[in-house]
Amino acid sequence: MFFSDVKNDVAHTFINTVDNNKTKYTIKEYSDAVRARSLQNIIGRPSTQDFIKYMERNMIPNCPVTKADIIRAEDNFGANIGALQGKTVRKKSTRVVTTIHELPTEIIEHHSNVTLEADIMYINEIPFVITTSRSIHFYTVELIKNEKSATIATSIKQLIQLYLRRGFRVQSLHGDGQFKQKTLHR
Repeated sequence: MFFSDVKNDVAHTFINTVDNNKTKYTIKEYSDAVRARSLQNIIGRPSTQDFIKYMERNMIPNCPVTKADIIRAEDNFGANIGALQGKTVRKKSTRVVTTIHELPTEIIEHHSNVTLEADIMYINEIPFVITTSRSIHFYTVELIKNEKSATIATSIKQLIQLYLRRGFRVQSLHGDGQFKQKTLHR
């Protein structure tokens, strides 16, 4: 006989799978549970309690499913996810509080001049201006409505202002051929 003491052991996790639950029942009982879950889905996915009430009150005529079949389905497959969707209430999330910390003076002293690298990338054919700074490795992503030079220039100017507010000076901006085609003036 095997013995495992897991009271103080964090390395073990025990879960019940459908295959594991299936072994508790005969083949006929399991197939009846499958039929009960299938019928539950067909009639609109009522909660298990409501489904049992329907069976007890004979609200579905000539129904081959019994209360025991419904309970076995719940034991084998767990709660009917379709019955839970739309009936569970979303709880209000806690408010996220953001705090802006002062930059350490060492970072500003050593990396006050910033070199940016920029590119236009597409996600599902939607353009974004992606930038990264070489020395401090600060990444930015901004959605742009089009690829006109005025739109890109506005995005870059806003980015330069962001760096200036934090005490950095953008020394140069490097981009690929897309930026060369659109002349950007500071």
